[in-house]
Amino acid sequence: MTIQNKIHVITYPDSLGKNLQELHYVLNRYFRAAVSGIHILPFYPSSADRGFAPLTYYEVAPGFGTWKDLEIINHDYDLMFDFMVNHLSRQSKYFVDFLENGNQSEFADLFLSFSKLDPENKITQADLDKVYTRKPRPPFQEIQRPDGSMETIWSTFDFEQIDVDIDSPKTKELFRDFLIFLSRKKPTFIRMDAIAYTTVEIGTNCFFLEPQIWDILEMLKGFVSPFGVHILPEVHAHYTYQLKMAEKGYWVYDFSLPMLVLHTLYHHTNQRLLEWLKICPRRQITTLDTHDGIGVVDVEDLMAPEEIEKTVNGLYAKGSNVKPIYSSAEYQNLDIYQVNCTFYSALEENDDSYIAARTIQFFTPGIPQVYYVGLLAGKNDIRLVEETRNGRDINRHSYHLDEIHEEVNRPVVQRLTRLMEFRNTYPAFDGDLTIEESPESQVKLTYTHGNCTCTAHIDLFDYSTQITYYDEKTGTMKTFSA
Repeated sequence: MTIQNKIHVITYPDSLGKNLQELHYVLNRYFRAAVSGIHILPFYPSSADRGFAPLTYYEVAPGFGTWKDLEIINHDYDLMFDFMVNHLSRQSKYFVDFLENGNQSEFADLFLSFSKLDPENKITQADLDKVYTRKPRPPFQEIQRPDGSMETIWSTFDFEQIDVDIDSPKTKELFRDFLIFLSRKKPTFIRMDAIAYTTVEIGTNCFFLEPQIWDILEMLKGFVSPFGVHILPEVHAHYTYQLKMAEKGYWVYDFSLPMLVLHTLYHHTNQRLLEWLKICPRRQITTLDTHDGIGVVDVEDLMAPEEIEKTVNGLYAKGSNVKPIYSSAEYQNLDIYQVNCTFYSALEENDDSYIAARTIQFFTPGIPQVYYVGLLAGKNDIRLVEETRNGRDINRHSYHLDEIHEEVNRPVVQRLTRLMEFRNTYPAFDGDLTIEESPESQVKLTYTHGNCTCTAHIDLFDYSTQITYYDEKTGTMKTFSA
């Protein structure tokens, strides 16, 4: 399928309105020219992690709508679906059958018991200490079968998310069926969530092991490409992982941009940002905010350690009531690689700074993706996070229709919408980027395609943003303040 170089929104199916029908209404009413695609976060039946513990991929959770709703949305917008490559739900029929029947289950080979990983039972604590995990918990759990017997199962993330054996013929068959089914629903992208955790090999860090990972990616691509669907591997780690995947022709994420933009705006310097723009992949999805936190690990070596520390400290100081405790075990959110905060609050809820940040994103090579909270310049939801005691909920406010109608009339949202409409409709963004010479306290980026050219000029002290562009209708250069 043709990939349009236009802005996507990423949202839960029940966060811009209560379901898929209301989501479609909101985007058509308020953002039709500003949004081209929608990444709808997992809408499948799930037992945990707000959709990321899927029971099956054949169904839409009834509270969200139906496959028909997605088909109707797809008439107006490109779609991205999620596929959780490394795990299934503990409540899925596949694991329930394995739990009840053990090795006699037809699904036994899907999962990674310790006895399967190491038949000689020689897995040591030293082996487990090598495993790359984002949370300080062991990558396994003990399960008890109905007959009282115990078994140790590989489980990287959570109690409800049971890892699968990607090398098993049974897994490959099941994933092939799932992905063919999803591909026939005609999404433009299927995001391969947690792809780096599929390479489980005792004695290693079990993360993005080469060459195994390339075989896995090719296998997954082979399941979807006959339908014109593209895969988007999701890897939160050192930026070089994105470069490696991009070199092999895969679309990737720019998870480095959020911290780089904060550093740029907090400290009034373009140096680190411009260094990244010169080398970043061109076939990428750019982000400032997502349903997860603001990534820190992604900018290692793009920023000096003291710059990272200073920026993280600045985030807590400037981030409108965000506190380190919200990224702690006390708030079910001990993830050492991310900080949870809305991007608007991270910029002190300063409209000019926020529009400057979005302008940088929209002029960064790639397809911009705007999180639904960011679309409405949402503030930290302190009430929700204190109510649920879940730190990630600070950036997961659910908007009802009347609330959205109020939010879209805020000046900052109207400014952002106009900027998005310009990004979606001006032809120069299909061309090449030039990083213009400028003082360290300014950012000046130009896109050129044929006769069309546009330049963003951002002052990093007062955060004013000017965009100059060639108007083909009048044959003159025009300027507007974003």
